[in-house]
Amino acid sequence: MPAAAPLVLRQLRKSYGDVIAVDGLDLDVRPGECFGLLGPNGAGKTTTIEICEGLTAPDSGEVEVLGRRWGRHDRELRELLGISLQETQFSEKLTVGETVGLFRSFYARGSDADRVIDLVQLGEKARARVGQLSGGQRQRLALACALVGDPELLFLDEPTTGLDPQSRRQLWELIERFRAGGRSILLTTHYMDEAERLCDRVAIVDHGRVIAEGTPRELIASLGAEHVLEFAVADGERLDADALAAVPGIGQPSRRDGTWRLQVAELHQAMPALLGELRRQGAQLAELRTHSATLEDVFVTLTGRQLRGE
Repeated sequence: MPAAAPLVLRQLRKSYGDVIAVDGLDLDVRPGECFGLLGPNGAGKTTTIEICEGLTAPDSGEVEVLGRRWGRHDRELRELLGISLQETQFSEKLTVGETVGLFRSFYARGSDADRVIDLVQLGEKARARVGQLSGGQRQRLALACALVGDPELLFLDEPTTGLDPQSRRQLWELIERFRAGGRSILLTTHYMDEAERLCDRVAIVDHGRVIAEGTPRELIASLGAEHVLEFAVADGERLDADALAAVPGIGQPSRRDGTWRLQVAELHQAMPALLGELRRQGAQLAELRTHSATLEDVFVTLTGRQLRGE
């Protein structure tokens, strides 16, 4: 028989007064996968993950975690989950070793604290006080505390926000190593390169609802365009949007903050056709750039907003 899904959400709802944070959300995380929740701030990602962690009670809907339910199997679930919040407050006076050892004491079973400290590459800092750690080292310490109970399901809420590129990649490697052991991960992130690298499947959430779900490759393919072409014309110049849309190989154009955005399938054909149309309209090109289609392009197409919108 196939293994049961580590996480199942059905018609999940949560409101704070008049604000609907989660609005009938359905979700399944499969065994051994890293599942990503993507969306702008305020989309309901953190509320959803806090409900899954047992930190917040839903107004209605079903939440099944590792075949168990909060309110019935709380103690058992806490032994099986690893949690890394957006920001973890540690005692500044404790050392790294003391902190991880403290978290290890919360579990009946788990991993050796020293081994986990080495795993997150903090062995040289084991005797250093938490207050002496850099931002990246603190994030690795938070991951160590989430891993020391040897969890079956790991929750990571924006684990690399604010980190430098090297620290981010170090955390990516640790997450990939955990997933390679057959465990499951629910990850929220604002970084599209992070989601494309780490996640087997992703769900894009907006206004508390899933608006798209699939593998990163599937969602990008759903655009029907391999490239995105962005350009701006000199100040004050107007363009005929209908004429732009009629250019062969170009999808419906959109404009935001003075920048035009086009989805194209064949860049080598669309580029000269676009330049010809701009000449015909007498427009002077101020900026021009292209990139391969990304998950962020999927999000902008679906919602009309940037992924990192406040």
